Amino acid sequence: MGGIIYQTPTLQRGLRALLTSTLLGVSLAGSACHERPREGSGRIWVVDDAGDTVRLQAPARRVVSLIPATTELLFAIGAGASLVGRTSYCDYPPAAKAVPDLGDGIKPSIEAVLAQRPDLVTLYNSGQNAAVAGRLRELGIPTLRVNTVARILGTVTGRQRGADSVAAAFDTALAAATRPAKGPRPRILLLVWEQPPMTIGRGSFLHELVERAGGENLFADVAASSGVVSIEAVAARDPDLIFTTNEGPSAFATRPEWQVVPAIREHRFLRVSGSEFNRPSPRAPAAIRELTARMEAARR
Repeated sequence: MGGIIYQTPTLQRGLRALLTSTLLGVSLAGSACHERPREGSGRIWVVDDAGDTVRLQAPARRVVSLIPATTELLFAIGAGASLVGRTSYCDYPPAAKAVPDLGDGIKPSIEAVLAQRPDLVTLYNSGQNAAVAGRLRELGIPTLRVNTVARILGTVTGRQRGADSVAAAFDTALAAATRPAKGPRPRILLLVWEQPPMTIGRGSFLHELVERAGGENLFADVAASSGVVSIEAVAARDPDLIFTTNEGPSAFATRPEWQVVPAIREHRFLRVSGSEFNRPSPRAPAAIRELTARMEAARR
């Protein structure tokens, strides 16, 4: 259960920043002023989330994306045709599955990446990827290490207008999907790992999905994106619903130690499936609507 846990300030700021350039991050080469380069014009330089300056001679046309959220957004802004490599976890949109699968996004095979002749590679900003990024740059391949907040996709692909359009549509859809706070909210345990029990804190975008859907994160006081909790702590807070990303009954629900939690004994589960629940993407408003519907059904 679980998956990648994303941390982002807010869904709006996180997705918009991932799509669009900022005055702090992009400039025209040789220009003293900081401004957004026009699509298809000039050389581009950006500073990635690892603090490295990455230069491109022109917008990227052969991109290896080793981050599922980046892959999804490249298609959303109209740059899907430039994708020449992805991870095994890049499952959306369906067209992504036609792109060569290069395996995991952590410590990927350099040989597999090079075989795709990319002019840009995106990697998780992880210490495990530092050596890979360094080696690719030594070989002359611009490589970005990014968190969920990248600030640069529209710029590096020459798709700034598409990125701006997606961001604007997302803002509207997100506002429409957000449920106003009315009355008591169901308290939800966001259980994303079973042994040891791990929950989501307010630093994760999944926390915001639940809050916008009309629920209350049982461990919203955990500042980090995730954290280990005890069964005793869960029982003391007595959640109304248990959020899991499993389709069927989870093995932990039958264990004796978990029976001290009434929601477990009474099988009050909020089960969801789909990668829209483990990565920030334009599908977030749809995920919020689904959560709202499932919470309302569970309370009937």
